[in-house]
This record gives sequence, C-alpha cells and structure tokens, in this order.
Amino acid sequence: MENNKKNMALDDEQRVRVLSPSMLVFKRFIRNKLAIVGTFIIIGMFLFAFLGGLVSPYGESQVFMGYETISKEYASVTRNKEYRYTVAEGKEFPSAARATMILAVNKGESEFTAMDQTYALTKEGDQFYRISLMDKLATATSLRGIKTIAAVGEKELTSELKTAFETALTNKETSFELDGVTYYINGDAKTSVLSTHEDVAFASMKIFDVYAQDTQLNYNFKLTAQRAISEGASEFTVDGNDYKLEVEEESAIVYAMVNGTATEYAQITDLIVQPIDSNTFLDITFKALVENAIADGETSFTQIDGEGNEVTYTIERKNEQFTVKADSKTQVIQIYAKPSKAHWLGTDANGMDILTRLMYGGRISLIIGFIVVIIQVTLGVVLGGIAGYFGKWVDNLIMRIVDIFYCIPSLPLVIIVGSIMDQMKIDPQVRIYFLMLILGLLGWPGIARMVRGQILSLREQEFMTAAEAMGISIPRRIFKHLIPNVIPQLIVMATMGLGSIILTESTLSFLGLGVKFPFASWGNIISAVSNVHVMTNFWFVWIPAGMCILLTVLAFNFIGDGLRDAFDPKMKR
Repeated sequence: MENNKKNMALDDEQRVRVLSPSMLVFKRFIRNKLAIVGTFIIIGMFLFAFLGGLVSPYGESQVFMGYETISKEYASVTRNKEYRYTVAEGKEFPSAARATMILAVNKGESEFTAMDQTYALTKEGDQFYRISLMDKLATATSLRGIKTIAAVGEKELTSELKTAFETALTNKETSFELDGVTYYINGDAKTSVLSTHEDVAFASMKIFDVYAQDTQLNYNFKLTAQRAISEGASEFTVDGNDYKLEVEEESAIVYAMVNGTATEYAQITDLIVQPIDSNTFLDITFKALVENAIADGETSFTQIDGEGNEVTYTIERKNEQFTVKADSKTQVIQIYAKPSKAHWLGTDANGMDILTRLMYGGRISLIIGFIVVIIQVTLGVVLGGIAGYFGKWVDNLIMRIVDIFYCIPSLPLVIIVGSIMDQMKIDPQVRIYFLMLILGLLGWPGIARMVRGQILSLREQEFMTAAEAMGISIPRRIFKHLIPNVIPQLIVMATMGLGSIILTESTLSFLGLGVKFPFASWGNIISAVSNVHVMTNFWFVWIPAGMCILLTVLAFNFIGDGLRDAFDPKMKR
C-alpha cells in the first residue's frame, strides 16, 4: 500500500506539468517573501485609506477648537504730560488761546493776549492755572514816591474804588473786594494794573473720573477740588454740598458726604487709562485698581468681572507707559496638538486630525496612481499594438509621436500648468482631474514601445498566420490574440510604475502644484513642513505621511519584482 501511495504521489516535476500557467505564476509569486510582504502592505494601505475614512469619527477638513488661557492686551496706561482744560459754563477758550497760554506759562508771565482778548493767568498750584478774561480799569505809576492813578481808556473810576486801590497798593495787596466785586492788582513796583477777572477756564494735568456713569462734574466742582488738593485740604464744599478728600501720592478720591455717610464720588489722577478695544468700557473701579497697583509697584491684580469670574491682570512697564494684559480663556484652533487619545497622531497647522487626513490622503494618492496607470496602459497598448501590427508608415508615424513625447520636459510643463491653474483659481477637485490627465498623457510612450516590440515578434508566429487565414478581423487579432501575450510584461510595468507615480504626485503636491487644500494627499501633508522649527519640533506632522509613501512605493516595487520573476519561464527556485 505504501509503495502504491508513493507511486500515486506527484513529484515536483510532475506537479509542474499538470498545473496551469496561471497557477505556475501564482506558485512562483508566493515563493517570493518580499512580494508577499508587499502584497500585505498594499492590502493594509487600501484598508487604511478606504475603510479608515468610514470608521474615523472625524471629517477630512474638520477643524478642532480648544480653550487656552491667553494673555491679551486689555488696556494701556500713560502718565498725562499735557494740560487739560476745563471751560466754565457758557464760556469759550479757543485752541489759539490755549497755545498762547502754554507760551505764557513757559515764560512765567501772569497774563497773555490772544485773539484781541487779554487773559489773566493765575497759578493756583503745581501745574494748575486759572485762566480769567481781564478787564483793565486803571493803572498806577510810582515816580519818586508819588503814585499817579489813571483810568484806562474811557473807563471811569469812582472815588471809593480809587481810594480802595490806593489802600491796597499801600498794603501791597494783590486783590481786594468792593461792593461784592473782587478787583485784582497785577504789575511790578513801578506800574500796577487794576482789573476785574471773569473766570473762563482752568488748566491742569489732572484727569477726573466719576464712579456713577450718569454723574456730570461742573466747572465749580473741578476747580474747588483742584484747589483743595493744592492747599492740602481734606474736605471742601461746592454748591452747598460737602465732600471729603482722600489724597494718595499722585491721585485723590473724592467722597460725597450724605447724612454723615461717605460715598465714593470721583477720582482725580494724572494717569490715562484707555481700553485697547474701542468697544470695551473701563469703569472707574478698574482704573482705580490699575492706579493703585502702579503706585504700589505691583505687577498684577485681580478683579471680579460682570459674570462673577475672577480675572487676573498683569502690568508691564516700558518707560512711562504701562500695558495691562488680561489672562482669559480664549477659543483657539488646536494647532500642532501633540498625539493624544482624541488625536492619535496629533493635529496639523490647520487644527485638523492628522490620522484622518492620512486616511483621506491615501485615497487620493492611490486613486491618482491607479487612474494614471490605467490611462498610460490604455494609450500605450492601443498605440503600441497598432504600430507593432501594421508596421511601415503607421509604425513610423506613431514612433515619431512617441519621440516627441519623450522630448517634452515633464516637470517644467507640470509647473507651468500648475501656475496657470493657480492664476485661474481652478477648483481643487478639478485640479486633481487635470493632474491625473497630465501624468497619464506624459507616461504612456514607454509602455507603447514595449508593446510594439513584443507585437513585432509575435505577429510572425504561426498562431497569427492561422488567425489571418481564418479571416479574423484586425482589431480582434491585435486585442484578442496579440495583446494577451503582452499582459505579463504590462502587469509588471504597471505595478512598478505605480510607485513612481505616487512619488511624482507627492512631489508635485509638496511643491504646491498637485492636490490643493482642503483635499488631502500624502504629498501636501508633508508640505506643511515649511521650516526647520516644524520639522524638529512637530515630527508627528510629516513622519507618518513620509512612512506611508515609503511603505507604499516599496510594496509596489516588491510586488513588481515578484511578478517579473513569476512570469519569467526560466525562473527556478
């Protein structure tokens, strides 16, 4: 029995004889370990690209947002270096007069003339001047101890006014009151001028803020408060209302006294606190906190906002200017987020999930590769088959066309076409079709030459003579009897060409000439690495895409080598 079984078993030579040609190719192919590895890699890439996008919970162009604590510029603070004018109700103090007033202050003068008006300049305190409209009534000149008083112009002096003027000069007074009118004396030891003053405005470096937004501060209040600060007083009365003053170095707080209760009423300071955003309103409480922090030399402070959240503010100083920054949670795009449970490969420069982009990018790269190969094989088989079968002038014409295509500089042509599409703002999806068409039209000549060469030798075989004798049509002879004999070589060329096409597409996309955003391809994913900083610090952006290209191209080359060895009839293992 054992001998019979041994006789019935086929040895390797007998097994080869009974196997079909396709089975022989398969047997030889699976013996090639690298080809098997390449096959599994390609299967994995197809599953990753075409099924991964369906499984992924994210979209190809989905942007992910997150909240981060960001320090934003909130307000600017500067120390006031210019005089600010408060004009009395019903009065005017034009800009020309203000400019002349500054010159008078710098020269130390007590009066100045502007626009045919004479103004008295009274220093009430440090950088605090009261401006009055002067009405000169008389002058007094002193010569050898004799005083001569004369009226100014057509003005008349009463005996009572003249006597009061002489008395004030004797007592060296600068003002006196007569019949409820205050008279002022200006001048030097030789000449004195008697005049009345009508308050027009006052100028100071201080800025007034109120605690209640609907509160309006009038001229008398501001003037009296400024005088109280200059005199070092702790309280003052205006229009029958009592106020308490609390002075702190360069600022002061005014409290309104109502039934013995002090209520914050106004703040006087020389700091200008302005919001960075014109739509932001800064209340006086915030300004007071800023000023107190600056006065105390602090670099930060906290405040409860309108929603009850505690906001931390930091103060940065540059010379006499301060910048207040608010630390707040802001919704931002998750750019270059590191790999995590939510994003296994992190996010890219646009805040998109890299793993999902790789899946969709694999679809584009593989589809482009296969469609371009189909275009190349179709054109190459048709034109190569016709040239090889008919020969003579047909062969000559088609081969010259092949030579022309060989002479076309592929990369410069693609760059020119890409620039034209950029200029015309072609839709990104349409660009993909153009890209496949251009690559297909530029790659068919090699296949055409191979098919032509094979058919030139096959058309003289006996089976072709028999086909011609049977009256089979020419297209049927070419595509039914000749082309099938070239299929093994076509499969090898197409398989090995797939890798180079994917590399070409990736290169063009990297250069910005291929697939455009928002569509993903492995090439334009790598193009995000535009500088050394991204390359060295965010490896998860470009290394996965590079590995996908590397593995896919290697896999197609392994399969191509395996098929070439399997189709070789002289191959023995």
